[in-house]
Amino acid sequence: MKHLRIWILFLFLGLTITCSKKSDDTSPDSTEDPVVEVDRSANLLAAGASANDILSNDKFTKLKVEIAFVTGFRPTQESMDEFVAFLKTYTFKENIEMVFNELPSPEKETLTIQEIADLETENRTVYNDGETLGIYIYFADAPADDNKEDEGILTLGAVYRNTTIVIHEETIRRLAARSILITDADVETATLNHEFGHLFGLVNFGTDQVNDHEDVDAEAHCNVPGCLMRAQLQFGQSNGKSSNLVAKTEIKPSCSLSSISVLKILESNTKKGSVNAVPLDAECILDLRSNGGR
Repeated sequence: MKHLRIWILFLFLGLTITCSKKSDDTSPDSTEDPVVEVDRSANLLAAGASANDILSNDKFTKLKVEIAFVTGFRPTQESMDEFVAFLKTYTFKENIEMVFNELPSPEKETLTIQEIADLETENRTVYNDGETLGIYIYFADAPADDNKEDEGILTLGAVYRNTTIVIHEETIRRLAARSILITDADVETATLNHEFGHLFGLVNFGTDQVNDHEDVDAEAHCNVPGCLMRAQLQFGQSNGKSSNLVAKTEIKPSCSLSSISVLKILESNTKKGSVNAVPLDAECILDLRSNGGR
């Protein structure tokens, strides 16, 4: 009987060891999910390069917009609603998903475009996927490094890639506080829509002009008075169009908004009773339609 108990003990130990080995098995036949590498290359092109993809449904039927914001600097719901309405007005994208991503502060007194691009690499989660086109918009808590406070020139936003925009939310709030006529949402909306106009390829920036209306003194901007894409809405653009905006060693903004001109335009519109509606002119709309827009 004693020998029988010993053999049963040995058999039990053998089964235990065998089961342990099976549970620790990490061979190629394991059922664990493999790590999927995200292809980011299509979202790292020059500004304006994805104009047709954004405007039409030929390749992408959905827009997924990641709103990345530093804690305490989330954009207003009003400006987000206006932005979605803007997209649906000029594109054929009916399926638009907004994803909000709260981020810690980078703890910078100012931000260069290269630093913003580095933050994008670190924090961006939304990229092109199947029929979904990914957009990334970063709302920063720090001003642009090229601000000229003594001259009243404060950069509000900029584009530097085909699916990327930065909005300097801290600067927007400071600007809005200067006027009793406009709100944070008003400045956010004007800034965001203008910069996204460049992602649409306006003006001659990835979307060809049907009729010549590019400002000869302000590349990639419209010469029609009252248009959202007028040069008065920008300051400090880089030298060169979309083909050379993104270099391997340096990223330059294609457009940066000046606080002085934006404030004047918004206050002027307020007096007319339509502060949020800084429209695209007929020439810009014609260009968009010729490149697959609505």
